[in-house]
Amino acid sequence: MDHGSAAGGAAAAGIMAGMCFVWIIELALMVLLVAGLWKTFTKAGKPGWAAIIPIYNYIVALEIAGKPLWWVILLLIPFVNIIVVIIACIALAEKFGKGAGFGVGLALLGFIFFPILGFGEAKYLGGAAPVYPAGPTV
Repeated sequence: MDHGSAAGGAAAAGIMAGMCFVWIIELALMVLLVAGLWKTFTKAGKPGWAAIIPIYNYIVALEIAGKPLWWVILLLIPFVNIIVVIIACIALAEKFGKGAGFGVGLALLGFIFFPILGFGEAKYLGGAAPVYPAGPTV
């Protein structure tokens, strides 16, 4: 009688069930984040669908926050990107009348704070997004 294979099978099933549970939680958090971003973007007069496009969602968030678009390059640099995200989120929060603490919350717990910002009472106070010159005129 070999009980080792039954125990191994039960352990594998338990691991798979745990992985599925973690995956479902991650998916739910991503849905919360995207929904909050979508609503936040539409409040600021930007297209909501930009929330689901990688890199472009950072460009739109930087426009709303009033930060230069070249900061997207800084997001590619390890450790620098953490500081840039926190600064940009604080600026984004201020455009909606929120404080620096809320901005740090956006950066660190976006799946909680972006839905609060998007679906809450906050109004976009930032005005028009900055217009950057296209280059020298002829």
